[in-house]
Amino acid sequence: MDGIGWAASAMIAARSRLEIATGNLANTSTDGFRKHVAYGVLTQSGARIAAQVSSEQGALRRTGRPFDLALAGPGAFTVVDGRGISTKTRDGSFSRDRYGALCDYAGRRLAGTRGIIRMPEGAAISSDGAIRKDGVIFDRLPLQPGTSVQPGFLESSNVNSIAEMVDLLGAQRSFESAQKVMSAIDAVDQKTSNEIARLK
Repeated sequence: MDGIGWAASAMIAARSRLEIATGNLANTSTDGFRKHVAYGVLTQSGARIAAQVSSEQGALRRTGRPFDLALAGPGAFTVVDGRGISTKTRDGSFSRDRYGALCDYAGRRLAGTRGIIRMPEGAAISSDGAIRKDGVIFDRLPLQPGTSVQPGFLESSNVNSIAEMVDLLGAQRSFESAQKVMSAIDAVDQKTSNEIARLK
C-alpha cells in the first residue's frame, strides 16, 4: 500500500472518529443513551476505526414520577410498537395510558415476562422488577442478574461532553494532517513525473 493509500485511510478513520464523537454529543441529553467508544485497527488496507457501545452506567436522577424507571446495572427495557416489533432501550420514561399500559414517548408499550404490562390502579413496580398490587405479583420486568429497577428515577446519558469535544477536535486535526500528507505526496509525485518527462 502506497503513501497516498495510507493517508486516505487515515482521513477515512478520522472522519469515522468525527462521526462517532458528533453522534455522542448529539445525545448528551438523551435519557438512557450509551455512548459509542471508538478504537483504531490497523489492517492491510490501512487504518480503520471501529466502535463499541459503552457499558458505563449513566447517572440516576430523581424525577418522583412513579412510572419513570431507571436500570442500575446491565440490560435494557423491552418496548413493543403497534406492529408488534420489539426494541431494547435504556430510556425508562413511561406514562400510563387509559388501558393501563406503560408507554414511552413514541407510544411503544413496556413488556414484562407475560407480555405487555397492564398497570391497574394501585399497582407498583419494586426494585427487583416485580409488579405488585395488594401484595400479589402479577407480572415482572425481565432483569439481568445484578440489575435492579429504580422507580421514580431516570438514567442520564453516560456521555462526557468535554471528553467528546476533545476527541472531536483531535479527529479534525488528524483529518487535516492526513489531508496535508496526501497533498504533499501528490505534489512530489507530480514533480517527479514532470522531471522524468523533461529528461526524456
